[in-house]
Amino acid sequence: MSDGASQRPIRLGIVGLGYIGTTVGGQLHRHPDATVRAVCDLDADRLAQVGREFDVPDDRRYAEYSAMLADGSLDAVLIGTPHTLHYEQVVAALERDCHVYCDKPLTTDLERARDLAERAERSDRTVMVGYQRHLQSAFRTARERFVDREPTWLTASITQDWIDDSRGTWRLDPDLSGGGFLYDTGSHVLDGVLWTTGLEPESVAASMDFYDDERRVDRRAHLDIEFANGASGTVSVHGDAPSVREHIHLWDDEGAVYLEGTQWGSRTVREIDADAGEYAPYVDPRGEQSRADAFLESIREGSEPPATVRDALRVTALTEAAYESARTGDRIAIDLLEGTLEGED
Repeated sequence: MSDGASQRPIRLGIVGLGYIGTTVGGQLHRHPDATVRAVCDLDADRLAQVGREFDVPDDRRYAEYSAMLADGSLDAVLIGTPHTLHYEQVVAALERDCHVYCDKPLTTDLERARDLAERAERSDRTVMVGYQRHLQSAFRTARERFVDREPTWLTASITQDWIDDSRGTWRLDPDLSGGGFLYDTGSHVLDGVLWTTGLEPESVAASMDFYDDERRVDRRAHLDIEFANGASGTVSVHGDAPSVREHIHLWDDEGAVYLEGTQWGSRTVREIDADAGEYAPYVDPRGEQSRADAFLESIREGSEPPATVRDALRVTALTEAAYESARTGDRIAIDLLEGTLEGED
């Protein structure tokens, strides 16, 4: 950005005024280094309400994101729309030379995820994906364990009353959601495992219980994953359980690290030694950055954001392979370089 732009608040537009658009958007609205200049949503009542809350005048409240981008006065865009809309909106924002914060998953198509990774890496714009576990102290502490050692086995699970929570929303419409519970809340768990360990998924065998007759929206999924270093693991997501609980257990030759929590608060981290002793590792007491803080810092400093498009590509590749496996009954090979999914004999 120019020297002048680096001194004034970052001018933002928000596309989609649901939970992410108003939560992360609210952080940006209150941030001294940012100003919400424009908002966009198809719901006229919501557009008016959030516009008032974020001090956005009537003439900068849009029903179409293309009209908002055409305004030409934005430095960055927050994308909080349904999953299948992310790709074209990220592309449009980058073509307008805007920085982008995109909610997870980045996209629900492997070739599109690869295309966005290449676009982001060619661009000098910041593209941050909404995987907030990269900002959480427990996950950052666990990640330090695997800087100089490799996991050998892992288990991970999350439960939520997701089906009931999603009734009447786009999340149960696969044309907008791209899938079901695995693509929504489950995406955070897959990302947390891959980012914390640095493991590359090589193949997956999956089974799913689907909510719809077309077998597109899963309510439960179980993944048996093999990784490039020879490690293996299981991930189970249960979208019609009564409450939110998350468990990620990562084992190596010297013991394990456990990440656990309930609802949407901070997770705890514990280490297990080779003799089954358990203790809490040191956690940096300086607190966690908000998503707005991290995004704006990456823009200001020209640094890599905490959750990159390349991180999101890995999650999309694994997720797409899991759906393919569940529908075909085959173990599916994951080729991140070529972007192809192939059944294994």
